[in-house]
Amino acid sequence: MSPTRQDSDRACNRPAAIDGHSAEGAGRPRIFILSNVRLYREGLAVTLGRTNAVDILGAGAPPDAFARVAELLPDVVVLDSSLDDSLSLPRQMREIVPGIKIVAFAVSGVEQDVIACAEAGISAFVPREGSTEDLINAVRQAIRGELVCSPRVTALLFDRVAALSAGRIKSVDGHALTPREREIVSLVERGLSNKEIARRLSVGTATVKNHVHNILEKLHIHRRGEVAGRMHPGWSRL
Repeated sequence: MSPTRQDSDRACNRPAAIDGHSAEGAGRPRIFILSNVRLYREGLAVTLGRTNAVDILGAGAPPDAFARVAELLPDVVVLDSSLDDSLSLPRQMREIVPGIKIVAFAVSGVEQDVIACAEAGISAFVPREGSTEDLINAVRQAIRGELVCSPRVTALLFDRVAALSAGRIKSVDGHALTPREREIVSLVERGLSNKEIARRLSVGTATVKNHVHNILEKLHIHRRGEVAGRMHPGWSRL
């Protein structure tokens, strides 16, 4: 038995897990605690173990704990957000165990930190003032594919999605389409057929068809009827 496993099992005061399950923990969320501060992970293991709400498979510090995660296959990794590389760890964990959920604890309320957690792929988080019950709820929500957060955090996430979407659309509008393609899109939006567009621009129908094909590919859509919904309002005035 490795030192990490001994520490965790002793802290929890229960039998060691076998093949990722304990005899008394069937059906409970199976978690692994990841922190480089031994007092943090052992204290959290003791606290969570007393609730009987989760099955603690182990605890350890990166990178040594990666092998234990691969061996035990937990449902959730509970991540100490104070780790220097905490935002890169979710990707590494998912490379080891695809689909694993990551719940970060002790996350600051700073807007940039919350957004950074979401962008890093963290499934749920508990703020610094969060309780043991909050952490258990976050674990359960992550397993269900849910995220319950305050209205303020919800607004932050929606703002970030909107900003990313606007940036993507701006990139498409201003750079991906050529001036001629933007001109053709404006005519497509007006309901003109390829033949009508060809007459309007004094080009061949085959040329228009080629432009339309390129436009659909660049906008990642399949039908010309989707063009208007894909573009940002007012894009044709660029």
